[in-house]
Amino acid sequence: MPEVTIERIFVAPEHSFVGQRRGRPRRVPMRPLASVECAAGRGLRGDRYFDFKQDYKGQVTFFGAEVFRAVCAHVGARDCPPWAMRRNVMLAGIDLNTLVGRVFELQGVRFAGIEECSPCHWMDHAIGPGAQDFLKGRGGLRARILDSGTLSCGPARLVVQAASRTP
Repeated sequence: MPEVTIERIFVAPEHSFVGQRRGRPRRVPMRPLASVECAAGRGLRGDRYFDFKQDYKGQVTFFGAEVFRAVCAHVGARDCPPWAMRRNVMLAGIDLNTLVGRVFELQGVRFAGIEECSPCHWMDHAIGPGAQDFLKGRGGLRARILDSGTLSCGPARLVVQAASRTP
């Protein structure tokens, strides 16, 4: 059971990119939190995707802290805020792609890893030119919340169930 760190948690009551086809994204910063309530089948309380639609595959999104630092270095974004990724939970110490198709637990909350968060063209606006290409194959993880509970910033034990079909 690897030890990971929940470095940051974010929610946003509004979208920055959804519904935007041209121009620049709206500047809707995500709110940093020390902890967040995870509601099974519903999402993160206070986030724009809470109760979005039944069985939504992105009830919570995870992003690798190491990948965030690497993409910022790659595009020369020295002052890019971590919420620019528009992901909810920034984890250090795990390759999130290994959780696709797996059920896993963090701090007593179970999740089903559904798919990679594919980076879109907005990443070039939010982080810097070249970010979208750099993030292909490492854009984060969309997950469903299987058990209600609370996630808090800090060390966390990651428990991964044997590979199987996710619920």
